[in-house]
Amino acid sequence: MKQVRTQVRTQVRDQVEAQVFRQVGDQVRDQVLAQVEDQVWAQVWAQVEDQVEDQVWAQVGAQVEAHVWDQVGDQVGDQVRTQIGE
Repeated sequence: MKQVRTQVRTQVRDQVEAQVFRQVGDQVRDQVLAQVEDQVWAQVWAQVEDQVEDQVWAQVGAQVEAHVWDQVGDQVGDQVRTQIGE
């Protein structure tokens, strides 16, 4: 009878231990995957954000520069015409 009790106790302990390790393993794996995923997404978004920001500023800069040069060109043209006309 004592052997049966010991055997049952060992089997139950092994099953519980296996189940606990499985659950803990799953939780740890999920946590690690979530952290890695968060880090990867943060890096991806940082890169995308930088690229988009660079593109937007390049376009805005080009438009502003073109507008400024248009105005400067008009002013210089007006001054030259005024001086020539005088």
